[in-house]
Amino acid sequence: MLIWDRVKNMDDLRAFIESKAFQYSIIALIIINAITIGLETSATIRESAGLWLTEIDKYILVIFTLEISVKIVAYRQKFFANTWNIFDFLIVAIALIPAAGPLHILRTLRVLRTARLIKNVPKLRLIIESLLKSIPSIGWIGVLLFMIFYIFAVIGTDLYQDQFPEYFGDMGKTFFTLFQVMTLESWSSGIARPMMQEVSYSYLFFIPFILLATYTTLNVFIAIVVNTMNEINRAEMKEEEERVKDFVHHEHEQMLEYLSSIERKITQLEKKIDQKN
Repeated sequence: MLIWDRVKNMDDLRAFIESKAFQYSIIALIIINAITIGLETSATIRESAGLWLTEIDKYILVIFTLEISVKIVAYRQKFFANTWNIFDFLIVAIALIPAAGPLHILRTLRVLRTARLIKNVPKLRLIIESLLKSIPSIGWIGVLLFMIFYIFAVIGTDLYQDQFPEYFGDMGKTFFTLFQVMTLESWSSGIARPMMQEVSYSYLFFIPFILLATYTTLNVFIAIVVNTMNEINRAEMKEEEERVKDFVHHEHEQMLEYLSSIERKITQLEKKIDQKN
């Protein structure tokens, strides 16, 4: 009986941890903590309300520590089977390291607590999971992008090395110039147009590179991430459907068993009535 009560209490504790009220409270504390950490960077605010901000930070850290402790008690070994739980645990553990002396720099890592929003907000978690699962495909995009960079770097260095050594003097300078062009940062006014004043056809070099390196590659990257997000959504929907089916099946089985027990009791009652008659 005591074991059953403990299991029941653990179920209640897990239900409380997974409840929306609890999750929203943690999200609110994360946001408040992020704001207080940001306010502490202002010397004026530190002079007027530094003690209050420090106390708020301490109380929130205590709550976060209790939250992680309660989750470990509720889930036991299963807590560390979830990658996001390990992420939460490490962030809170880093915050508990005394930030004194040589470890003073660790105090700035308190801002990592803001990253816990990723785990607590499902939409943010979906985006991060999609990016992580897209890494293999994104790696091949990186290979393709490097090939485009290398081809245009060789061409650019060969064509403009003598006339524009500050941009295309060697492969290293050319790679950096192409990276600036790819980001579209002052590529026209700072690089292309000054070059076109001396070499009028140089636009034939820049336009194909921008179309390939910036627009095409970026669109492929976005397409891969969006496709991965759709796959994760479909997988989650399928899991939810399976859970619903299992629940309905379980309820159906219980109902049939209950009806069978009623039928047996009715049969027994009819036999007793027949015997009396």
